Amino acid sequence: MSYIALYREFRPTKFEDVIGQNPVTETLRRQVQNGRVAHAYLFSGGRGCGKTSTAKILSRAINCLHPVNGEPCNECEICKSALEGSLTDITEIDAASNNGVDNIRDIREQVEFMPTNAKYRVYIIDEVHMLSTGAFNALLKTLEEPPAHVIFILATTEPQKLPITILSRCQRFDFKRISIEDICKTLEKCVEKTGLDVEEGAIRLIARMADGAMRDAYSILDRCISDGESKITETKVRELVGIPEFEYLKDFAELLVSTNTEKLIEYMENIIMEGKNLEVFLLESIKFLRDILILKTSNNISNFNDAEKDAMLSIGNNIESTKLISLISKLSSVLNEMKWSTDAEVTFETGVLRVVIESNEGNKSVENKNNTSFLKNEVLTKLKENSKMRVYALLANSDIIEAEDGLIHIVFNSVLDETSKQYLQQDETKKAIKEAVIDVTKKDCKVKYVFLKG
Repeated sequence: MSYIALYREFRPTKFEDVIGQNPVTETLRRQVQNGRVAHAYLFSGGRGCGKTSTAKILSRAINCLHPVNGEPCNECEICKSALEGSLTDITEIDAASNNGVDNIRDIREQVEFMPTNAKYRVYIIDEVHMLSTGAFNALLKTLEEPPAHVIFILATTEPQKLPITILSRCQRFDFKRISIEDICKTLEKCVEKTGLDVEEGAIRLIARMADGAMRDAYSILDRCISDGESKITETKVRELVGIPEFEYLKDFAELLVSTNTEKLIEYMENIIMEGKNLEVFLLESIKFLRDILILKTSNNISNFNDAEKDAMLSIGNNIESTKLISLISKLSSVLNEMKWSTDAEVTFETGVLRVVIESNEGNKSVENKNNTSFLKNEVLTKLKENSKMRVYALLANSDIIEAEDGLIHIVFNSVLDETSKQYLQQDETKKAIKEAVIDVTKKDCKVKYVFLKG
């Protein structure tokens, strides 16, 4: 018998089983019980919070031969066929891969026919925001004059992308992110039922990593089970998911707050060399900074022991709350850039470095001329005056940034060939750049290159 993923094995089959969405499910249950079902629904909310599961339950409840207080019985012929996926009157469509106008036109033709076995034809369209403009227009015509035997359930993670004409014709329900406590309770029931040996700390860590998505929590637990070990510990979860230990997060946070760019670059290079998942590392670092902010402002945090809290407070005392909020926001933008980047390593290094340097520059007075825009222009002017045109050309597409302790970062914005890199590493080239920088800043300095990796 093939293995069934936990999220499928424990998928809720009744409204009362849906985790953390009681206001939504209770309203839907009463609508079914009272026979006041709408012709079109919109379920919106983050991934893994129960939208599709609720849509499946609703589609069975309105067609069930023996409903109980608005709940599907899951025992009648209609319910069993629906659970097996063989009931042709309930159709599920993934709009991400079926987003064309022809797909919706097929539905428009089908809705004219009466249901084969059930009372209603139900169309569940997942990620409906992915439909094309033409498909939306075709869907709108059906929603404007729907046959009495047809019900649409639209699900989306991005309702803001839907046309107002679609939104206005649907009864909307917003699903919340599931709380850590609710996820923990659900995982504990799963562990008890399956006989798994899972540490309490591991359950809580999985719940935190799930980020409000019950499906993600099950998936993480599944990965831990597939490892084959008899006991699932917090350490094992960290290893499998790539969550950094407390000391890693503390050291990184200290460097971010201290704005020591030279040591920060070395630290990031070590993180990359160790093969850590950079997206997970940065996400956990952002959460760690958020926890420092909460600890600093309210002292209301329970995920850490006293020694860890003291270390976090020590970091928090070295940065103002407003600047910490700004740092968290900017690093979140870097994380988003990484998700779309073809080179996550480069985006991670340059993005974090940019945030820290900008933060450091923000601490300096407005009168300080040695900012990025001024410094680059003046250095390029000096190189041109000294007839160093090849160096001038190479540095023209770079950011020249002054950090602490007389360190100058030259961050190249495009990938350089090996010949150009070798030329820049020559003593004569470095000397020319250093002399130009000293001439502009009127102080000694050390130049460090930051190359994009090809």
